[in-house]
Amino acid sequence: MQLNLRFNMAVPKRKTSVSKKKMRRSHHRINSTNIVEDKKSGEYRLSHHVDLKSGFYNGKKILDI
Repeated sequence: MQLNLRFNMAVPKRKTSVSKKKMRRSHHRINSTNIVEDKKSGEYRLSHHVDLKSGFYNGKKILDI
């Protein structure tokens, strides 16, 4: 007994336009890291992170260094 099974693949009906392709890929951009200069020490650090050299976060001493 022989089975003849045919599978139809999903194939787009029309060519995707350049506009639609760019709209779909609009969020694929590379996001830049949010680096800020510390007000007290002048060192660069990631925003919303503790400054590891001074131990301050949001103007308050968090870490004892």
